[in-house]
Amino acid sequence: MKIRKGCVVSMHYTLTDDAGGVIDTSIGYEPLEYVHGQGEIIPGLEAFLEGEDAGFAGKVAVAPADAYGEHNIGLLLAAQRENFPDDMELFVGMQVQTELPDGTLAVFQVTEVSESAIKLDANHPLAGKTLHFDVDVLDVQDGALVSDGGS
Repeated sequence: MKIRKGCVVSMHYTLTDDAGGVIDTSIGYEPLEYVHGQGEIIPGLEAFLEGEDAGFAGKVAVAPADAYGEHNIGLLLAAQRENFPDDMELFVGMQVQTELPDGTLAVFQVTEVSESAIKLDANHPLAGKTLHFDVDVLDVQDGALVSDGGS
């Protein structure tokens, strides 16, 4: 069966950066399972897999525009230290979150810490990066045939 919208795809993958450093992998763990066409994986990888069958193996470089987007300087901000709990130890690289007025959570990465201000970045950590995927499609099933266990 060819991968198309609504199919359940099971695959192993290794994600690397431009230098070949491994960012993430499913090798040694359970394969990634997703429903094709539902936005569960990045668009560039989904487009690469479209029309392939179980047993397909391939490599693709996904540009930022088809992954997590370009790094947006509009998502960099500074917050006053007083906006954080006094006992909160802040350090560069940590993630903090806050609830927005609409109830959604926003996640920020701390990029700089000083006595009075904390610089934050709301970009996805992989924004602006070309992502290199090595994939091995293990199984493709018709989504209509996959049971969710009794509903």
